[in-house]
Amino acid sequence: MKRTLTLLLCLTLLLALTLPAFAAEYPVLTGTAEPEWILKYGNIFFSVTIEALLAAGYEYGDIVTVEFLDQSVEVPLCSSYSDVDPGLPGLFARPTDTYCHLAVNMGDFAATYGIAVKTTYEDKSFVWNWAEGVEGPVSFTIRMKQPGGYREQYLLRRLSYTDERADYPDLTDAQYANFRAIETTGMGKGVLYRSCTPINPLHNRNSYADAAFRAAGITVVMNLADDEETARAFEGFDKTYYSTTSFIALNMGVEFASAEFMAKLADGMRFFAEHPGVYALHCIEGADRAGFVAALLECLMGADCAEITADYMLSYYNYYGVQPGEERYDLIADRVFHKSLSDVFGVEDLRSADLAACAAAYLKACGLTDETIAALKKNLSAPPAAAEPKNEPKTEPIPEPQPEPQPAQDTVYIVRAGDCLWNLAKRFYGDPLQWKRIADANALRDPYIILIGQSLLIPA
Repeated sequence: MKRTLTLLLCLTLLLALTLPAFAAEYPVLTGTAEPEWILKYGNIFFSVTIEALLAAGYEYGDIVTVEFLDQSVEVPLCSSYSDVDPGLPGLFARPTDTYCHLAVNMGDFAATYGIAVKTTYEDKSFVWNWAEGVEGPVSFTIRMKQPGGYREQYLLRRLSYTDERADYPDLTDAQYANFRAIETTGMGKGVLYRSCTPINPLHNRNSYADAAFRAAGITVVMNLADDEETARAFEGFDKTYYSTTSFIALNMGVEFASAEFMAKLADGMRFFAEHPGVYALHCIEGADRAGFVAALLECLMGADCAEITADYMLSYYNYYGVQPGEERYDLIADRVFHKSLSDVFGVEDLRSADLAACAAAYLKACGLTDETIAALKKNLSAPPAAAEPKNEPKTEPIPEPQPEPQPAQDTVYIVRAGDCLWNLAKRFYGDPLQWKRIADANALRDPYIILIGQSLLIPA
């Protein structure tokens, strides 16, 4: 009994010594808010400066507890509204602001949490008043909940790229097109390439990819993104080098273990096995679907985990500038690439797995025979077959993308990956400085934040 009490006393002492140290490392910060500090859409600024918050040791990606009135919320510390999903709250310390604020992405923090009520007048001016029973100024207290608890999500949401060639001065044209040869262990030199789309102009990389296809002498293509009708319908398709190749269009999704994906992949692999040549595979960006299929073929041919990872991560350098040694490089490699491939292969650790056997087993599960797999390996390991394009490509130069004519009437546009108001203004008006017309027409709270799938009114 005495020994038990002694142990309990020791544990109590240890906790007493530990908790103050934790508190000292992350001091509690308190600020107040007045109604005039609440923005139009209910974002509440309060008197804790961003400089003081970061100086106190708090970092982007931490999870903090914010206490106010008789409530508390656990939220991530973020630098942009897009760091959290729509409808979710966060503590925002944006570099363009002086003070911290609480907001709900695409929502209303003040109303959601019963802090204040907005009155809007006929002239569209507004005023905020404290909700019934609330007396101001309202105090907000920040406490550390979990250092780095949201760090992975935060880093992944920091990834963004543009569709402007001039924004990538350090990349070659091939890198800008995410085009490269795959020359890992077992793969024939100059036999297999991967790329972004050479025909879809969505991200302004297609003409660069098509030029790279021509320079490499590509003759056989696996298109993972489109069906054949869609592929041939892209403007200028008949003038591309791509149109002279033998290609199969598979229109695949991204659920790598689904029956539909596996059946379509089997068709693509049979196409490669039956058509010796200089091969290329692509999706739209050349990152996810192309990254998976490239890794699968690399594994089949004998590459190890380090090799396939290095090739996969080149896409993140070409689009986002992510390089080895960065925290986000390891995060993407481990949490995105390794996880998806491990799940498909049914292994815990790619580094210790027999990747060639795993790849062969997956292809057999797709429906390939041993004979087809053997033919595929033979074609990929041999010197490039001396195949000629079906027709000589037309020699007319591929025109540079031109701005769309200014819409004659209001148009609704669905936001895609890589869009920003600057680029949309350039596209629809021929002048990026017209971005404010789009922002005003959509009453955007933050013109720097638009979401994939969001509908935007493009005024005439």
